[in-house]
Amino acid sequence: MTQTNKTVLQIRGENHIVQPGQIHKRWSDAAESKGYRVVARVRDKNSLALECKTCGGLHVSRYYVLLNFQPGCPHCIEARWRETAKDAGVEFLRRDPKHRHYAFYRAECGHEIRRQFTFIERMARAEVEARCEICHHAREQEEAIQKGWELIGRDPKGDAQCRIYRHAEGCGTEARIFRNNMQTGRFTCPGCGENWSTGPSYLYAMKFALETGTEAVKVGFSRNPESRLKYQLHRNPDLPRELLLKVPMRSGRHAQRVEKRLHKWLATEFPDDLVPPEEFTDLLKVKSELYRAGLEATILRQMHRLQRKERRAAERSRIRSRSRSKRMRRARP
Repeated sequence: MTQTNKTVLQIRGENHIVQPGQIHKRWSDAAESKGYRVVARVRDKNSLALECKTCGGLHVSRYYVLLNFQPGCPHCIEARWRETAKDAGVEFLRRDPKHRHYAFYRAECGHEIRRQFTFIERMARAEVEARCEICHHAREQEEAIQKGWELIGRDPKGDAQCRIYRHAEGCGTEARIFRNNMQTGRFTCPGCGENWSTGPSYLYAMKFALETGTEAVKVGFSRNPESRLKYQLHRNPDLPRELLLKVPMRSGRHAQRVEKRLHKWLATEFPDDLVPPEEFTDLLKVKSELYRAGLEATILRQMHRLQRKERRAAERSRIRSRSRSKRMRRARP
């Protein structure tokens, strides 16, 4: 068979001029055995336009590839990519022209992500999950804002666990801080020295479910009780737990002193309500100071009393501060 007409075939968005010349029988036989039909010679003397018998799509292949290998139909391959992406919960957009193992997808959040084909296959098997870089950056920024800091960027030393932050609501110092420390608030500003002992804190009461089918109440102090409840205390993320009450304290050191006095009073008045460590060490990263759930009302009553006391102390401090300011203004010449 000899191809002589000068026509144009549009193949995968590109126009290809049909080239003259014979289409050899061995090419047609090889194409037939491998699921294709030779349509024409295109581009140059060595290239063939092949029609896939499965999907009917056209693609260009070298004749020696057809003779010696099994050409892959790009239309069928892309259809499989789309189906795999759908199973993975993302939308296939296009291949990465710079790397044949990567493609661009639209994640569930609506943002565009770049991932390997094999990674999407693992997603479809529920082995991994894709993380959107835009959403992840927004979460990191929000974490910093909640602590009074601003996310500047990644660690210049290349540590994936560190970030550069600026103390936005403080002295303005830029510091290299581990992200998990920013999440939990367990760090000290190198500029103004604000840390757990000098900065504001909270006295808290939390309730946890134990394996015995009972519940226990923990009393402690922290700069961020919510973070402590969510990230730090449990050994099992599915452990039922609840923040019952948090009382603002003027400083971490003061919160520590008040907490120790409260524990001493509870241990003296209710020694039988202390939960032995063997009931919770497999569930919580604490060694002591858990009380039976029957003591919850008593603990909350004492904490509400401490809350009223702290409010009165804060009000007296504000009154003294205003009086001192007035005296200083009157003393000015």
